[in-house]
Formats: sequence, C-alpha cells, structure tokens
Amino acid sequence: MIKRDLLFEIGTEEIPARFMIWAIGELENLARAGLADIRLSYESLRTTGTPRRIVLYVNDLADRQEDLEELVKGPQKSQALDDAGRFTKAALGFAKSRGTELGDLKFIEVKGIEYLHASVKETGKKATELLPGFLSGLLKKLIFPKNMYWEDPGTRFARPVRWLVALWDTRIIPVRFGSVYSGAESRGHRFMGAKTVQIKSAQEYERTLEGEFVIVDHERRKRMILEGIAKVEAEIGARADDDPELLEENAQLVEYPVIFAGSFDREFLDIPEEVLIGTMKKNQRYFPTRGGDGKLAPYFMGVSNNKPRDMNVVRDGNERVLRARLCDAAFFWKEDLKTGLEARIPQLERVVYQEKLGSIRDKTERVRTLCAWFAKNMKETKIKSSLDRAALLAKADLTSAMVFEFPEVQGVMGREYALRGGEPEEVALAIFEQYLPRFAGDRIPSGKIGAILGICDRADTIVAIHKAGLAPTGSQDPYGLRRAARGMNEIVWGLGMDADVRALFQQAAKGLGADKDTLGKALDFYAQRLYNQLRERGHSHGTASLAVGSMGSRPTQALRMLEAFEKVSGEEWFESLTLSAVRVVNILNKAPKDEKPSMREAAFVTEQERALDEALTAQGGAVKSALASRDWASVCRALSELSGPISTFFEGVMVMDTDPAIRAARLGLLQRCKVLFDSIGDFSLLK
Repeated sequence: MIKRDLLFEIGTEEIPARFMIWAIGELENLARAGLADIRLSYESLRTTGTPRRIVLYVNDLADRQEDLEELVKGPQKSQALDDAGRFTKAALGFAKSRGTELGDLKFIEVKGIEYLHASVKETGKKATELLPGFLSGLLKKLIFPKNMYWEDPGTRFARPVRWLVALWDTRIIPVRFGSVYSGAESRGHRFMGAKTVQIKSAQEYERTLEGEFVIVDHERRKRMILEGIAKVEAEIGARADDDPELLEENAQLVEYPVIFAGSFDREFLDIPEEVLIGTMKKNQRYFPTRGGDGKLAPYFMGVSNNKPRDMNVVRDGNERVLRARLCDAAFFWKEDLKTGLEARIPQLERVVYQEKLGSIRDKTERVRTLCAWFAKNMKETKIKSSLDRAALLAKADLTSAMVFEFPEVQGVMGREYALRGGEPEEVALAIFEQYLPRFAGDRIPSGKIGAILGICDRADTIVAIHKAGLAPTGSQDPYGLRRAARGMNEIVWGLGMDADVRALFQQAAKGLGADKDTLGKALDFYAQRLYNQLRERGHSHGTASLAVGSMGSRPTQALRMLEAFEKVSGEEWFESLTLSAVRVVNILNKAPKDEKPSMREAAFVTEQERALDEALTAQGGAVKSALASRDWASVCRALSELSGPISTFFEGVMVMDTDPAIRAARLGLLQRCKVLFDSIGDFSLLK
C-alpha cells in the first residue's frame, strides 16, 4: 500500500483569534472522525493555522480504503426456516439484499436467540475517489459560533474563503467551496510576503510559506513569542506577566510574530494595577511587566505582525495609543476620588437591576438584610457590623466613571475607593471579594465577610431572576445563574461553611415577595448545579444523586457524605446493604395494601428475625446520633454493622409467610429498615 502526505489549507480573510483557537481543535476532531468513517489509515494528523488560514496535515495517508468484512444480522431462525427446515422467503430476501449465496449464510446465537447472518465483504476504494468528498465535508461541517456569507447565502464560514490548497503529495485533490476551487496556489504574509505562492508538494508547504514570512504552526509562533519576550526582558530588566491565554491570543493574531517593548510614564502607576493591566491586556493585547520587587513596572511588551525597517515607529505608535487610554483612566480615577462611596449610594436608585426587580439600591438593601440573617444563622456575630457596612457599600462603585468605562474592574475600584475613604481593610477587601470566584478555578474569598456577602448576593440573584421568569434555558444564561450557583458551592466548600442553602433561599424569597413555586424552581435549579459540580469532581452518578437528594440544601455536608460513602462503596458489606435496601422497598411496595406491619417482637419465630431486630435497635440509634452530628464515618460504621443481619434475614426468612401474625411482624422489621434507610437517603440511586 502506497502512503502519501495530505495537505488541506483553507485560506480566508482574517479570522478572529477566539474563533481560530476553537477551529483548530474542531477541525482535528472532524478530520479524525471523517477518516475513520471512510476507512483511510494514516500515521499522524495535526491541525494548525494563522489568522488567514486553517490547515490540516495528514502524514502517510493510505492510497486506498481498508477492505471491509462484517457480519450482518438477519431474521431469527424461527423466521428463516419453515417447519421442514427449508429457507423461507425472508431468508431468500435477506441473502439477495446482501449479495450472498444461501449456502454462505449461517446461524449465530445472540442473547440466547439464533439469527441468520451473512458475511459481507466490501473492497476498499481508492483514496483519490474519497478525498474530494471528505475535504468538502470538512468545509461544510466546520460551523463557527458566528458565520457569514459573501456571495452565495448557502455558503457560510467565519470569514470569506479566498483560496483552497488541497494536495495529496503533489497531486491536486478537486474541492469546491462556493466559487473557490482548490489548487496548489497559496498566499504569503499580507505585508511582507508574495501575493501568490506555488506549493510544489504537501511536504514543502510549511517551509515554502516560511520563506514568505508565514509561520503556519501556531505552537511554533507561541515559542517565538516567548523567546522574543525573554530577550526583551533581559534588555529592560523587567519580567512579563505569565499569561497563557494572552499568549495564545497573540499567537492567533499574527502570522509572523515580532516582539517589541514600550514604556509609559511612572505617574500612571498610581492608578490601581488592575486597571493598568486590564487596559494593556484587553484593549491592546500587551504583556504587562514587573520589576524585581514584583510590582508593576512602567513597561509593556507587544506582538507585531510586521517587521518594519525601524521598530521605533511601531513602538512610538503603540506608546501613543496606550498613553491616551491611561490618561483617560487617570482622569476617571482622580474624578471618582472626589466622591466617597457612601455618597454614591443614592445614585444606585437610578441604576436598574432588572426592569421587573427594581434598582441596584433595592438589591443592596435585600442583600444587607440577607447578610444579617445569614451571619446570625451561622453564629458569626463578631463580623456583624463590618458585614453590614460592606453590604451597604458593595455596589456603590457601579456609579463611578472608572467602572462605567471599564466594567471588568467592579469590586476592584470599590476596594480602592473604600481604602481611600478610610473604610476598614476588612470592609474594603470584602467589597472586592464578593465577586470571587469569578470563573471556574478562580480563587475564593480569603475572609468570611466577603464570603458571606458573595453567597447572599448570589442567592438573591438566583431567586430574583427565577421570580422574573428569566431562568436559564439551554445554553442561554444572561444573568449568570449557573456561575452564581457554582460560586456559592466553591465558597462554602473552600471555607468549610456548613450553610443551609434552602433556608437561605427561603429568606431571599421572603425579601423578594416570591411565591412557593418560584422558591421551588430556584431550589431545583440549585440542586441540579450542585449535582453537576459533584460529577465534575469525578464522583459517580449514584453517590452524587444520593448526596444531593439527602443533603442538597447543605452543600458541604453533601460533599462530606458523598466522600464517606464512596470510600466504602467498593466494600462487600456496602454492596450487600445496597441490594438489601432496594429489596426492602420492593417487598413493601408489593405487599397487599391491607397488610399492616406489626412491631410485635413476640411474633418472631427465627433467630434471623431477632438478630435483625437487635441490630435495628442498636444501629438505628447509632445512625440517628451520627446524623445529628453529621458524622458520616460513624453512619457508615453503623450501616456496616447492620448489613450482615439484613442479608442473613433475607437468606433464611420468607417475609410473606402464610401466618398473618408472622408476616406482619416481618413486614414490620422491613418497615423499620426502610425508615432507617430513608433517614439517610434513597439507596436505590446507587444501583
């Protein structure tokens, strides 16, 4: 079998970096699945790209399909043969449809039933017959989060496709997308390379384009950026912030990365560093730098997509742009400091939270009340005063010019304005930490004031948005309720807070005047998010469902319960107990409705009954005591002592005895078992 390399380049107008990062991974998934479907083997496959091209490269692709031989199941034996043992019309039709002789058919047993089977062979097709459809399919299946059309409304892509290169070694594979036909002609760098570049073979593709200032491999561009940064760091005596996402984004913005450094006036360092960093990263994609003391330095590094004769021109231009933005930030900072946070609170009445839910001022007062209740419920009386102050000032920075211009620094500016206004450090810190964690994997609040403020604010949001009838649907979650629920759980887990979320939601509903239906929907939504988070942590469906069903209102207890149960889940006694628990429920459900379980010990006639009765008395009390103290290890120990007597009971006793008194006593034992199991959770979820 001959093997050749396959190159497929989709040439486009500049595609946004956020789309490119997604497209490279998606193209790889589609290509692997597509080659598996058409049965073409290969040595290796990779995808890469630049802002102007998405590239698939397959090394040592086979020149033909692998031959296919498979068994195809037909009618059952009872349908394939008549009473005399002759093939029926069903068997004849099956053989004809599969192109095989009757003598080649055979019966094979599947799950206890014999079926007629045919062995079907298919000779592999040549790769040249399959590749045009395969590559065309990739273009059609590569659907971006946002697409556009430019000539034919039926032809859509992230940006207009301008050229296609499809080479199997040196041979052109015919592919059409809209009015564009594949060939061997690519394009170099928009500013430094040739307008047209002839690609002689798939193997020479990357080397040829590099000569035209296009580094196709995005991983190599990242390495070039890091090498350039290291060189500049040595020159300016400052280190660039390590930011993998910013590195990836810059690599997807350029075809030939050139690193440059710039500076700004030291006076701008008086502005909170989060504002400076946000301005550099978000607006300009610059790398901020730090001195040996770890503090922000008045330098930045950028990545250019051009290599001019005089780099000073690039540096000066970028410094002017950054200076203009920093001047705006400095102005906002100075103006905002003229008005204290508390003086801004009345302005919150003019900031609409949601048209059905009033203003941010209304939300502030609800959260203050909720915080006071929560602190009392958690017996955190020492922080009551600071917590109330933080809750009062929590959203005041939303009316500042800085937050209006840079929304991502809400909380950051509240902290800084609070400190400048003489507020206690713990209050200022809480104003910032109320927003933590901001995303999955982010840090959580370091103090209880910020933690409680953040929990109560999120609880109010979840209930309020459900009251407004705007709960998340599908992938749409405009008010960030999923993130809010996740944040609540991360906080209580991280700080070990045994918070009662049901009670918290009830208080939030009371403050909002929400009805029971709204509260129920909010609690169901929260329980589902809790379950999802437990699953994301690697816990099984069964134990996660049991924990949420039992302790869903207390996320910390749900996690502790789950961990304790999973620790013993592989032990023989636990598996036996789970089976017994399910059996208990099944027998009680099937018992006649007029059968009333009895608790009369005098009706016991076997040792197994007496042993189970004694175990239920002893371990039932132990379970009750352990549940009261949330001692899940002790709960498991008590259950392990109960497992044997229950199993022995089922092995030696017929529950539905013919004697009504004996039967009632045995059902009574099972009823006691059920009550004990129900006090812990639904054990049927573990099966």
